[in-house]
Amino acid sequence: MKKLFSTAEVHPRDRFDYWHNVACNNLVDHSSKPECRQTFQAQIETGTLADIGLILFENSPMVAVRSAHHLARAKDDELFFCRQMSGVLALEQDERQVRLNAGDFALLDPLLPYVAKFSLGSKLLVLKTPRRCLEARVGQAREMVCISISPTEPELRWTSSCVATLPEIADSITDGAKEIVQDQILDLIAMSLMKARGLSNPRISSARSVALLRVRAAIESRLSDPTLDPAMVAETAGMSVRYANALLAEQNTSITRLIRTRRLERCRMALEDPLQRHRTVSEIAYGWGFSDMTHFTRSFRTMYDAAPRDYRNSVLK
Repeated sequence: MKKLFSTAEVHPRDRFDYWHNVACNNLVDHSSKPECRQTFQAQIETGTLADIGLILFENSPMVAVRSAHHLARAKDDELFFCRQMSGVLALEQDERQVRLNAGDFALLDPLLPYVAKFSLGSKLLVLKTPRRCLEARVGQAREMVCISISPTEPELRWTSSCVATLPEIADSITDGAKEIVQDQILDLIAMSLMKARGLSNPRISSARSVALLRVRAAIESRLSDPTLDPAMVAETAGMSVRYANALLAEQNTSITRLIRTRRLERCRMALEDPLQRHRTVSEIAYGWGFSDMTHFTRSFRTMYDAAPRDYRNSVLK
């Protein structure tokens, strides 16, 4: 994480105004009011995890308001996953009110107005997640915004702890590893959001989202297995091949195509990783479930416009 701003570097009379300007430019446009301008202190750190933006806020007590007036310049391709690191944060959005203590997390939609009240000692980690990637896993985000999720169960503790480590590891892992971690984090967030909503009487859209998540998880869990086929995926996910393919058809793919795509993506990541330079192209391909090098090379060239060996040479110069 890179320190973007600290009030320690600004004259006390200018601290809050300068902080507000930086926060508006790097997170979202809003209005805010500090509890005390004279003693206001804050720091902002930023980083990235593939397509996820990381922003770590530390600030004195204040209230931030995002009203309908601020929505004119809103981006429609992001959702904010908020994990409270310390202190307390009170949120209001879409007629819901929640209180986040350290370890708790919630989803915010920047396309909707909200109010955030920060306590003394507040430290907040915001993941600016691609909307399409998260909604592909959970359905419409609006049904899940401003729901407080506490790490009271093993799955939720896992999500909370994994997200909390991102500021420490984001700058120290390879680009290929970042893409893998991003997918895992998005899956954990999706699982936690679905669990928080409860599935005892799910809507059809939610049920289909959960089923789709099971299909994708079944593929990921056996991706390196060369015998993986549609029947095996469907059985693991607990549904028929026909239904699984119908779900994937809504995303313009199928079980077979998704298996091939994910294997190619994993191979590409390995070819880009300097720590795997010692591995041959065929070793990487076989390791991710391909059993025919001619088929692998042809598929890789179609997807990435280069043969695997040429692609690696262009990246690892």
